[in-house]
Amino acid sequence: MNGADSLCDTLLANDVDVCFANPGTSEMHFVAALDKKPQMRCILGLFEGVVTGAADGYARMADKPAATLLHLGPGLANGLANIHNARRANTPMVNIVGDHAAYHLQYDAPLTTDIESLARPMSDWIHRIRSADDVSPAAAAAVEASRSGPGGIATLILPADAAWTDAPSTVHRAAPPALTPVEDDAVRAASTALRNGRKTVILLSGKALRGEALNTASRIAVKTGARLMAQQSNGRVERGAGRVMIDRVPFSVDLALKAFEDTEQLILVGAKTPVAFFAYPGKPGVLVPPACDIIPLTGPGDDLAQGLQALAEAVAADNTIAPLTSQRTAAQLPSGALNAAAIIQAIGVLSPENAIICDESVSSGRDSFKSTFGAAPHDFLQITGGAIGIGIPLATGAAVACPDRKVILMQADGSGMYTLQALWTQAREQLDVVTIIFANRSYAILHNELKMVGAGEPGRNARRMLDLDNPTFDWVLMAKASGVDAARATDARSFIDLLRSALARKGPFLIEAVI
Repeated sequence: MNGADSLCDTLLANDVDVCFANPGTSEMHFVAALDKKPQMRCILGLFEGVVTGAADGYARMADKPAATLLHLGPGLANGLANIHNARRANTPMVNIVGDHAAYHLQYDAPLTTDIESLARPMSDWIHRIRSADDVSPAAAAAVEASRSGPGGIATLILPADAAWTDAPSTVHRAAPPALTPVEDDAVRAASTALRNGRKTVILLSGKALRGEALNTASRIAVKTGARLMAQQSNGRVERGAGRVMIDRVPFSVDLALKAFEDTEQLILVGAKTPVAFFAYPGKPGVLVPPACDIIPLTGPGDDLAQGLQALAEAVAADNTIAPLTSQRTAAQLPSGALNAAAIIQAIGVLSPENAIICDESVSSGRDSFKSTFGAAPHDFLQITGGAIGIGIPLATGAAVACPDRKVILMQADGSGMYTLQALWTQAREQLDVVTIIFANRSYAILHNELKMVGAGEPGRNARRMLDLDNPTFDWVLMAKASGVDAARATDARSFIDLLRSALARKGPFLIEAVI
């Protein structure tokens, strides 16, 4: 048994049984160890951003970490953008980063890098394995760190000589995840605020947007007259007919300021005080009024469901959830021209029960919630850290975690080009994903941002940096080249027909929706 075997056994013993990988020479002993363990599902991504984005989507739906396997510092660097997104989603993830043998570092070979410095901004926990003896305890500690609190990013650096050297047979176990109870003083402060008659918003994120916790939040709102909202970016939301109807903080600064203009108190449950995504000249960065009282119910590692239940008891909330629960109302299909609103409306009507809807439609999907409140019950996953290029990998990982559920991806064409290699992984693994490309042939969000910062209308040079035409991408050909069946829709009727067909079949399918 060598260090690589020890690492593999320790991951499996701690219920980490999926590895998204893009390995190189320094990781070959770990590859050999994985080859001996059929219990571990190994999935190749053709770019490290696919690997890390897929691990994010997997963990959001599986509620446990996957491992990633990355090749030294440059491989980690290629995956950092989607590790950033995962960290913002509080996703549990264990990154295994190979490195040169410890004695080889002195030679400064071409791939030698400062891996710790690369990992630090996107990681909650980092450890360099010291020897083969250290592999199993370090791997268990990495899993434990990834599962701590709301979830986090653990980066474990595996030198090649620690992988090939003989290791002890002892397999270490991570401590089971444990959340802290919400402080009594925090419950008391929130309950007092909810009884003082002031206009109050309860802002939710994390696991407060799922299951019984969300129902409890609704009961509190019904009892007290508070308004429920979700943070703008969330790792996972349970939505649709029969579930609590909750809207997000708008992305637009002006719309967000309008949404909070009369808010006197803001109670935070797994959420942060809402701020603008960017600074804009003459506009505030914090989106609630300056006089608004901020009341945190929970801390970072707190049990959100327990805190909400304690608050419900403190305000004597009964079992009434309605009228906040949405019913199945999405019934009318669009007709005529194809645009973003028509695409989202059709998804709201046709998506099957228990679907997983992933969203990286960026500007095209800003208003997607209003068309999908009454859709069949579904989970909603979105880009959380603002680093584009997560959509196709996110859907890939979600489909690995939930093979019995249909995954529908709303994907902007510009950001889709960052990680379109994930289509190949979908084809190889025969994942049940319908990818819908919002093909507006531009970085539409940046056209709008140019105006928002007061820079005016784009000229020739600006358009050359913001438009995706001349030539245009052919998503149908690119998908087919990756092994994914695909077709193009240019009006609402053809899109509806293609979406119906794609939802009725198994396996990956891509629709290029020209808008």
